[in-house]
Amino acid sequence: MTALQNPLALIARLLLAALFLPAGIGKITGFEGTVGYIASVGLPLATLAAVAAIVVEVIGGLALLVGLGTRWAALVLALFTLVASFFFHNYWGVPAEQQFMQQLLFMKNIGVTGGLLALAAFGAGAFSLDARRSA
Repeated sequence: MTALQNPLALIARLLLAALFLPAGIGKITGFEGTVGYIASVGLPLATLAAVAAIVVEVIGGLALLVGLGTRWAALVLALFTLVASFFFHNYWGVPAEQQFMQQLLFMKNIGVTGGLLALAAFGAGAFSLDARRSA
């Protein structure tokens, strides 16, 4: 299994980046909609929150993609994902007909958070800029 550690770390980084990078770019291209959605859940400073989400998702996604500052990027993305889950997928506070989908999305985010924490714990692997910098 040790022989698979570096390829699996690379695949994990790429798959997680594939989630965050397009989401961040989508927030840029649909900025007003993003601000409206954030405001709709009652968060203050929706424009600032949208900009922060874009920065976290785009920079964090790029960091995972190339494996640069991977541990820190994974930690920030894990915290971001966990916090966002409580605000945007609060299945316990929506009508019954929406609960299943919101619970599914909430639990998906919990799983993504777990993957990010594992990446933070074990690092980017040998196929990364982090590994080149430490060599």
